[in-house]
Amino acid sequence: MQDPTVLLLSTSDTDLITARASGTRYRWANPSRLVDGELEELLAGADIAVVRILGGYRAWQDGIDTVVASGVPTVVVSGEQSPDADLMGHSTTPAGVALQAHIYLAQGGVGNLRQLHAFLCDTLLMTGFGFGSPETTPIWGILERTARDGDGPTIAVLYYRAQHLAGNTGYIEALCRAIEEAGGRPLPLFCASLRTADAGLLDAGLLDVLATADAMVTTVLAAGGATPATVTAGGNDDSWNVAHLATLDIPILQGLCLTSSRAQWQDNDDGMSPLDVATQVAVPEFDGRIITVPFSFKEIDDEGLISYVADAERCDRVAGLAVKHARLRAISAVDKRVVLVFSAYPTKHARIGNAVGLDTPASAVALLRAMRDAGYEIGDVPGVDAQDGDALIHALIERGGQDPDWLTDGQLAGNPIRLPAKDYRDWFAKLPRRLTDAVVKHWGPPPGELFVDRS
Repeated sequence: MQDPTVLLLSTSDTDLITARASGTRYRWANPSRLVDGELEELLAGADIAVVRILGGYRAWQDGIDTVVASGVPTVVVSGEQSPDADLMGHSTTPAGVALQAHIYLAQGGVGNLRQLHAFLCDTLLMTGFGFGSPETTPIWGILERTARDGDGPTIAVLYYRAQHLAGNTGYIEALCRAIEEAGGRPLPLFCASLRTADAGLLDAGLLDVLATADAMVTTVLAAGGATPATVTAGGNDDSWNVAHLATLDIPILQGLCLTSSRAQWQDNDDGMSPLDVATQVAVPEFDGRIITVPFSFKEIDDEGLISYVADAERCDRVAGLAVKHARLRAISAVDKRVVLVFSAYPTKHARIGNAVGLDTPASAVALLRAMRDAGYEIGDVPGVDAQDGDALIHALIERGGQDPDWLTDGQLAGNPIRLPAKDYRDWFAKLPRRLTDAVVKHWGPPPGELFVDRS
């Protein structure tokens, strides 16, 4: 007799990858990528259906209704770690079966997916395979790998436990190799989430291990505090608290793992999708993270499964930033040289530091004062003592600015920061031809006509 077929419909791609790796008779698909008529084809010949989704019943109401109406014994569970009674209530199996299936999936890993298949077949189809109880998997751990000898700074690399359990760690290994090439010592660690740090990871010792690092690259999204669900409009803003990470006192860099393929990213004039910008740039900045660049992309294989695939050049970029930030940490504040750069586009005096809804000058003098209090040598900067942002901006304008309507020949001639046009052209020529052709098409040949030093 052929083993029964279990259809696994999960919005978590790691579930699907793990099901394939289990070697048991699963059929799989991600509900978010199904096309018209595909669900019915997947249900044809399936003996059991398991639906695991994020967002509750209404997130895929029509799909769940279709699966249940097919007559195939159906388990419906949440994609979160905690059970969702409402979702399980849509199962056609006994509640105990649905709850046990949820535990297998929440714990994850190849072994649990293999046992889930046997459990469902035995309890619903009376096959008699025999099955084991769900195995508890650690909420965090260290990725075992062959490390290169070195004495450089330690760079922690944090990634999701679900990716680890699915064996989808090639992109982390690629980043670790790049860190070694940059002179660092990678410390790759997986965890379930930073959102649950106060609830479990503190006691489990993850932060103690992270405290041994000189810098951290995290692919895990923003922490948002111990009770992130209350950090909403009208909720408790004070619950947005990342104190447990701040106590590490190390640079924390966000390594961007995009939800699009590399080809989509390459062809997109905006680069990143709005979703990736929100979750991997804007929100992590509220946690005080240093934003890097995309180094990994979601690629779909011939079986419709997604894996994270690293880009070697972008890995080098992230690794270089991490190692340099780690080394900067060992330099005393008084010896550091920090540049504070204001936007000035369009090139009008009134646009210096322009930011909608924000007071950039006031923020700048507050930052400079805080840096001075922390031991940085900032010199005599106008407006800092009086906390007068306008005084700082007027001083910048007096030094020259970039407004062609107000700049004098004397200001241009006396500008100490100069780059000969020949050097600019030489640097420009070293850039990729595809990029330089596009720049010349839009802006003309280098170095242009504005503020050019032709010496």
